[in-house]
Amino acid sequence: SHSMQKIKQLVSKLANTESRIFISGPAGSGKELVARQIHKQSQRSIKPFVVVNGALLDPQKYELELFGQENSNETSTYGFFEKAKDGTLLIDEICEIPLETQAKILRVLIDQKFRRLNGTKEINVNVRIISTSSKNIREEVDKGNFREDLYHRLNVVPIFLPALKDRTEDIPPLLNYFSKKIAELNGIIETKLDTNFDLFYKYDWPGNVRELRNLVERISILSLNENKS
Repeated sequence: SHSMQKIKQLVSKLANTESRIFISGPAGSGKELVARQIHKQSQRSIKPFVVVNGALLDPQKYELELFGQENSNETSTYGFFEKAKDGTLLIDEICEIPLETQAKILRVLIDQKFRRLNGTKEINVNVRIISTSSKNIREEVDKGNFREDLYHRLNVVPIFLPALKDRTEDIPPLLNYFSKKIAELNGIIETKLDTNFDLFYKYDWPGNVRELRNLVERISILSLNENKS
């Protein structure tokens, strides 16, 4: 689709910059895939690509997970910032991270260094930050749920991924791609999908590309079982 071609071109332009990127769009639309493509095409591609999901972190361990910890036995627990050293850190669903932790992320972005929990030594950090949200981050700022200063630090270059229902011309190539990929992953013969595209185009796809992929996988596995029987 035209919208995805524009995003593809933007990814190519952004890949070898150090600009922070904020990717928004509905759940399942492919935000992490876009972030991975940016990393893959960048000069950091041989370094780690680390994903931290703000919605899945233990609320009691946000800072431990992000910044690590100095332990009593003089060993260190590395956080996501250190694990992504010289590479890319994707903070997925960043709007789910509480305000107190947002303030500490902001300080890292400003100072380019941090301390582990219980630590006294400042650690320099060289990572590229890409963040995503399926929520409208501007609305979250207005509600007081997200820091405006952090928003401006992260939202240097925004990318919006439209819902699948708004780019239905992508459905046929996605169907073909997922059919081949699922066959490769499962070591099975590719299922030739005899599809009524009118039905696919009319459906709203609330789960977006992820829902389409799950449907193709379900069809492929069920077709395999039917053939065996």
